[in-house]
Amino acid sequence: MNRTQLLAIDPQNDFCDLPQSFWPAPDQGPALPVAGAHEDMQRLAAWIARQGSRLDAISITLDSHQAYDIAHPAFWRQADGSAVPPFTQISAAQVRAGHYVPRDARELQPGLAYLDALQAQGRYQLMVWPLHCEVGSWGHCVHADVLAACRRWQEQDLRTVHHVFKGMNPRTEHYSAICAEVPDPEDSSTDINQELLARLRASETLVIAGEASSHCVLATTEHILQHWDGDKARLVLLTDCMSPVAGFEDDHARFLQRMRELGVRCETSTSFNI
Repeated sequence: MNRTQLLAIDPQNDFCDLPQSFWPAPDQGPALPVAGAHEDMQRLAAWIARQGSRLDAISITLDSHQAYDIAHPAFWRQADGSAVPPFTQISAAQVRAGHYVPRDARELQPGLAYLDALQAQGRYQLMVWPLHCEVGSWGHCVHADVLAACRRWQEQDLRTVHHVFKGMNPRTEHYSAICAEVPDPEDSSTDINQELLARLRASETLVIAGEASSHCVLATTEHILQHWDGDKARLVLLTDCMSPVAGFEDDHARFLQRMRELGVRCETSTSFNI
């Protein structure tokens, strides 16, 4: 058993409000920066540095997309043929009314089936996000301070970090590292990640941090709890190492309140020591 394991959810450049000194070029900043995320990741890196000698395992999830994706502008157009701007929410009713249609007409019926299934779950409405975490891009990479802290941990402990890629299927959203929002029956990578669940459940204490608390942290934690055996106090959220997407602050607050009610420990990087 890994006595204490860290699960860092999507600690990637594209989600961090990084100062320009972190950018690869003056015109190449983060695609979907979350306010406060840079400082979140600096606190997480400092926590790893302080606790590293007592930390038994680290898992990092990586949001991993291509440009053509149901949640990116390249997938959709408006009725007049114009582009769909980022941060547009799309419902099945709007697609049936012709307000938004897939640029590839062959995706109309599969797209509607997806939107219907998403609506039936009542978790999220499809959001067209800016192109982000494109595989191979700078934005896909782990925040430099977290990466450096994990490198030092590996060198000192002679262990490797376990990486989990999610989001490669262009026809479903994949906020949670455990399961896509609507699994694709033809793609096992979108179904429940039993290997990751087994790894996480093997922890005596599972510490969770990352971005964003309103989406990927929320979805992953909720899915972990659905498959969790035993004391929920074994899960620890580092609340100062996560922040919500702008406009979703209420989701962040409700998430933390719900976790407290379920018995999950809500700590900070300074209050929680292994």
